[in-house]
Amino acid sequence: MIIEAKNLEFAYSKNSRKVINGVSLSIEEGQIISILGPNGAGKSTLLNLIATLSKPDEGELFITGKNANKMNPKEVASVISYVPQTHVPAFSYTVFNFVLMGRAPKVGMFEKPKDEDFEIVTKALSDVGILDLANKPYTEISGGERQQATIARALVQEPKVILFDEPTAHLDYGNQLKTLRVIKSLSERGYAIVITTHNPDHAIMLGGTTAILDKTGHLRVGNSDEIITEQTLNDVYGTDLKLIYMEDVGRNVCVPPRL
Repeated sequence: MIIEAKNLEFAYSKNSRKVINGVSLSIEEGQIISILGPNGAGKSTLLNLIATLSKPDEGELFITGKNANKMNPKEVASVISYVPQTHVPAFSYTVFNFVLMGRAPKVGMFEKPKDEDFEIVTKALSDVGILDLANKPYTEISGGERQQATIARALVQEPKVILFDEPTAHLDYGNQLKTLRVIKSLSERGYAIVITTHNPDHAIMLGGTTAILDKTGHLRVGNSDEIITEQTLNDVYGTDLKLIYMEDVGRNVCVPPRL
């Protein structure tokens, strides 16, 4: 087990509701966990807790068996990388140099990147399909290409777990599918993946495990085929949704019966 969360609780202020309420979750090598939930349920907050960007009010988080409270940021970064919804660049780095910055946890304080670091960046760019953009300014590539570059930067950390916070939220349909294919391939290579999404079809396509976070802050976890039901989706999103099996694609699809 790479990460184990036990009874996490979190609220933004003393008198506000618990956004995360008694959440327990384990993450293992090669596992995909898709977190579904309505707006404001706390999906991004849960990722922040797992990434140690926020501290829980109660509960414990263990990373490779160690209490996260006793780990420094560099130790955490050697295990967990994080791909945010969007990334706004401050400078016109080349795509190669933008990705190279992901090697920071592996490079010594006063050291320069070595040939090995450059080789790892080149491989990551190739893995996500944008090696041809290596010398292009990061500010001049498309949103889909920027998302792929951000994934490459996460890869060069050489983590065990990659957290994706709604990675398809600002992408067109083609780039959404391209991103999901990259994520699926990463799990097949042994990375543990945790992804938040508003789209039940994405969780269905990725398979593996689905976790449902409701507005009370409670989390239900189970096999995607079993936990993604019409009743569950209707409860989560507060609207009538149907799951229909499509023989041509070999899976269920989530559709509204009417507007």
